[in-house]
Amino acid sequence: MTSKQRAYLKSLANRLNPIFQVGKSSLTPELTEAVSEAFNNNELIKIAVLKNCADDPREIGEILSERTHSQLVQVIGKKIILYKPDKNKPKIVLPRAAETKQ
Repeated sequence: MTSKQRAYLKSLANRLNPIFQVGKSSLTPELTEAVSEAFNNNELIKIAVLKNCADDPREIGEILSERTHSQLVQVIGKKIILYKPDKNKPKIVLPRAAETKQ
């Protein structure tokens, strides 16, 4: 993912409200499954990490992206943004990567 594409997804995520919260039990299999299922309806997901969660939000984001086969767009403060394009009908069209000159 290019920095331009990442910036575009960040701008889209500004309007989103978190649809999941990670609490003191941190990353559970149930949460991972719920996030994975949420990608059936959404390509871009925002997750809030609550204050009572002892784990680092960046680590949680990296583990979630790995387990759900998505891309970690951004971790800012205690908010995680994940992106996974729909294979059949993508709703979000990313800006094209810049052509390299030779």
